[in-house]
Amino acid sequence: MSSSQQMPAASLHRRLVSEDFFAPQPTSSSELPDPEPLLRNLTQGVLETLAGVRDLDQLARWLTEEAYRALLVRVNLAIRARSARGVPAARPVHSIVSVRHSSPADGVVEAVVVVAAPARTRAVAIRLEGMDRRWRATSLALL
Repeated sequence: MSSSQQMPAASLHRRLVSEDFFAPQPTSSSELPDPEPLLRNLTQGVLETLAGVRDLDQLARWLTEEAYRALLVRVNLAIRARSARGVPAARPVHSIVSVRHSSPADGVVEAVVVVAAPARTRAVAIRLEGMDRRWRATSLALL
């Protein structure tokens, strides 16, 4: 592009901002890896974070801002509950019983990971969406 054809900086800036240039870009399922290892590892990480033995920031790369904030609220409640009971943080003992997932749309995976612990069995519901060529959790629910 010659100098006479270049777009003025202010116009370029408005165009980039108006087109959500910096917003996460959707990615097709065909361009993404198998989601099951992430589902297993993310479940493990979430349980360890809630137990107080892993820092939530270690999971931030795999969570959208909304999912991160929702999990942060849950982590803070768990910290307060442990403090009120005088219980120290301890590594959770559990095993993943099953991982079930389906793809309701291209670039989207909805999954349930069933986890057995000595005291009870729980389910973790996770929605992954392909963003910027990687899976990111947009929703997490520990049931």
